[in-house]
Amino acid sequence: MQIQRTLQHWKPLVVSMHKIYLKRLSLLFSGLLVLLLVSCGTLNSSDTQQAATPVPMRVNGFGTAANHTHSLAAFPNNVLILASHYGLFRSADGGKSWTMVAAGPGQLMDGLMTESLVASPLNPQRLYVLTLPAVSHAKGTLGLYTSTDQGRTWKLAVSTASLGNMFLVQPGNDNPDEVYTYLPTLGELGLKVSMDAGEHFTVTGTLPFAPVLSMLAIPGAPGHLLVGGNDGMALSTDGGAHWQPVQGISGAIFQVTTSGPKGPIYASGDAGIYASQDGGKTFALVYAKNPLSALTVSPMQPQVLYGKTGTGIYRSSDGGHSWKALPPIKGNLTNLAVDPENASLLYLAISYPTEVYRYDQTSSAWSSLTPKS
Repeated sequence: MQIQRTLQHWKPLVVSMHKIYLKRLSLLFSGLLVLLLVSCGTLNSSDTQQAATPVPMRVNGFGTAANHTHSLAAFPNNVLILASHYGLFRSADGGKSWTMVAAGPGQLMDGLMTESLVASPLNPQRLYVLTLPAVSHAKGTLGLYTSTDQGRTWKLAVSTASLGNMFLVQPGNDNPDEVYTYLPTLGELGLKVSMDAGEHFTVTGTLPFAPVLSMLAIPGAPGHLLVGGNDGMALSTDGGAHWQPVQGISGAIFQVTTSGPKGPIYASGDAGIYASQDGGKTFALVYAKNPLSALTVSPMQPQVLYGKTGTGIYRSSDGGHSWKALPPIKGNLTNLAVDPENASLLYLAISYPTEVYRYDQTSSAWSSLTPKS
């Protein structure tokens, strides 16, 4: 299934938090299997049944067959972190073993799903994650959470009740505690910034369009931001106070990523894959055959990218100009993360049930990192 998107309309947020999340998925990952959208958009039936109903059986160490993934991040020294609908998991040994560090029973974020997992480009120990209800009886406080020890422990930075419904989070590039978030109910005034790791936020400036579907604080360029949405892409060089449209973009942009400071910037959208070699000032369409989602680029080899369609994983070794299919793998393909220290290693998260795999370009083979129990 090709990822074909025509994001032309934004409907107002509704009261139900799960309907909010369904809309988020339809905007950010349109083209994913209907099963993923339905599950995130409504409570799992087991969540609303009476206490006498048998508890669903676990299928592996990530939980029941209903669990699915929202974010996957890979860090140096074999650290992996998986944000899922039912639990936030961490591995310190390249996926050999996993620990649920949050969002489990009795833990911080109890009963909440975790999404939009991101790390500061200035301090890889500083992480952020957004939360939404996963079950009807969630005990955790909705909001933005942060970690200062690369996901081992977490604390609430700001609650949804005090700030508003946050759609995405993006660490800044001015200092390690700078972070941006977007509140879609505020439209063009919805971009806010915090200088104290999310405890207090202020409005930046008026965005050129709304909603914002993606954002990148360009590493190594303080104050330089890119946002993408239904109306293309825009660049700010003063921390969001003023914006200018990026010319030559056709259709929506739903992901922007880069390898690091002074590296090429890649954007995925309706028309295909764009690349910028001048810090986001201009972009060129480098691939237009099939739109790809879940783009991830190697920090070690900026010309090496990975992306996916609904049914396959692809690799580019020439900056997105051409792509080769990796060996097929069954399942609902969701998140990708390239190893930050080895461009030949790719991590893949699969949903329903949640599983994690590693692909090694040297052997051209997939290996399972899914815990058995």
